[in-house]
Amino acid sequence: MKINGNYANIQQSYLFSTVAAKVKQYSQEHPQADIIKLGIGDVTLPLCSAVCDAMHAAVDEMGVQETFKGYGPEQGYGFLKEALVSYYAGKGVTLMPDEIFISDGAKSDLGNILDLFDRDNTVLVPDPVYPVYVDTNIMDGRRIIFADANESNGFLPMPDKDTDADIIYICSPNNPTGAVYNKQQLKAWVDYALARQALILFDAAYEAFISGDLPTSIYQIEGAQECAIEFCSFSKTAGFTGTRCGYTVVPAGLERGGMKLNKMWLRRQTTKFNGVPYIVQKGAAAVFSPEGQKQIRQNIAYYKNNAQVIARTMRELGIWFTGGENSPYIWLKCPGGMKSWDFFDYLLEKANVVGTPGSGFGKNGECFFRLTAFGDAGRTLEATERIKKLIKNDFRG
Repeated sequence: MKINGNYANIQQSYLFSTVAAKVKQYSQEHPQADIIKLGIGDVTLPLCSAVCDAMHAAVDEMGVQETFKGYGPEQGYGFLKEALVSYYAGKGVTLMPDEIFISDGAKSDLGNILDLFDRDNTVLVPDPVYPVYVDTNIMDGRRIIFADANESNGFLPMPDKDTDADIIYICSPNNPTGAVYNKQQLKAWVDYALARQALILFDAAYEAFISGDLPTSIYQIEGAQECAIEFCSFSKTAGFTGTRCGYTVVPAGLERGGMKLNKMWLRRQTTKFNGVPYIVQKGAAAVFSPEGQKQIRQNIAYYKNNAQVIARTMRELGIWFTGGENSPYIWLKCPGGMKSWDFFDYLLEKANVVGTPGSGFGKNGECFFRLTAFGDAGRTLEATERIKKLIKNDFRG
């Protein structure tokens, strides 16, 4: 028996587990500390009433013989897929129901999609980056190269003609930096992928935070249906972090090596996945009802207001940052040239505020730090006041 030795090559502690452990230890040593958490990107507002009502009705259906549901279609119920078809039509994107696959979240699919690809492929990911992109490929033993995201390019790296990649990860709005690509920038990535017969894995988990004419789907870019798979989630859109539902779009015409990726993914899902519960999918479908859209937009506006509060604080302090406008994340440059984990300890110990060290997202994240807008509005305001007072005293005095 042989094990997968690639697991020895990944960091033994997941970034957010390390953050949680450090906060727990500090709390035990300082039980009176009033800690405000602006770190892990979990939502805090409850599911909207339209979603809850739909799920309650679905529970009742499951208790009646005539409406009881057993095993459902692994790729998702038609009512939810049709709702997503209409949602994409509102973006100017035409999809067929069979191109949409319902899942238990974007994180799962971003890892599971790798079942379709040979391990000899070269993978391009931005640095800094959401750790799942890197770790799942290391587990499979693929070669990973990095696109250089940094302060000078606003943490939005562009294609390098001298770089040859087979699989390309793009997240916009980006986690952790909050930066968002415009249409011209995404078109450059699509053209790059088409020229090399490469494949873009586009993470759109935060698309609901975008306003204005910035693209919310890769398929709003000409040619993308020939080179991209899109992943999205109800977690940040509608607060499903504890309910678990997402979806992946695999265009019917997307083909590599003489094989249709849509059919491959269908085969993979029907073999290895039993589908998302009916009750959850009914709740997800309610997100696209007129009342559901109104309610989730109110929740997103709440978080965006928190982001603006944090962004205003950074501007007042003269701290460089990205995000905070079309994203729930604020990616800031640590004051005084501090290292990321040093700044984490500094904020925790002196302000009792928790964020996420940028170095945990890659080497280019060193000396940067992520704050999230998913907290309570009052607590977020309190956290920024603490940060403001601390930074002014120690770095602006």
